[in-house]
Amino acid sequence: MSVRPCLPWPDKRLRTPAADVAGISDDIRGIWDDMIDTMEAMPGVGLAAVQIGVMQRLAVVDASDSRGQAVRMANPEVLHASTQLRDHTEASPNLPGVSALIKRPRAVTVRFMNEAGEIEERDFVGLWATSVQHQIDHLAGRMYFDHLSKVKRDMLLRKARKAG
Repeated sequence: MSVRPCLPWPDKRLRTPAADVAGISDDIRGIWDDMIDTMEAMPGVGLAAVQIGVMQRLAVVDASDSRGQAVRMANPEVLHASTQLRDHTEASPNLPGVSALIKRPRAVTVRFMNEAGEIEERDFVGLWATSVQHQIDHLAGRMYFDHLSKVKRDMLLRKARKAG
């Protein structure tokens, strides 16, 4: 288990959809362990494998207060999303020094392959739901700032270049 470096924006892999995971192996479990270590070191509430250059549909999320409750997901997809939205300030270790207020569904039902290799459906609410959606965006080659208007996105990227 180790902390892995995050790809710096604008690495083209951050815009590339990740490949589906066929099954859970020791290699996949090792990647998840490294992702959790990396997420905890940030500290953050989630991480997608593409953020560390692993082009597989893997994500971890831990929005618990106590930590140590990470959900390991392969091939996560949103099945249902609430119509009620929630605002949350989002950021990414791939683009440090900037953040933006993003509106996302307050609750989602997600289907994924769990660490036992079984298909699971789970409801996520609040920060858990925001983080899961953020990671699924990463796995599809999208960044949180893609939810902003062009003007706000351009301002955020200019600010990030100045900070870097």
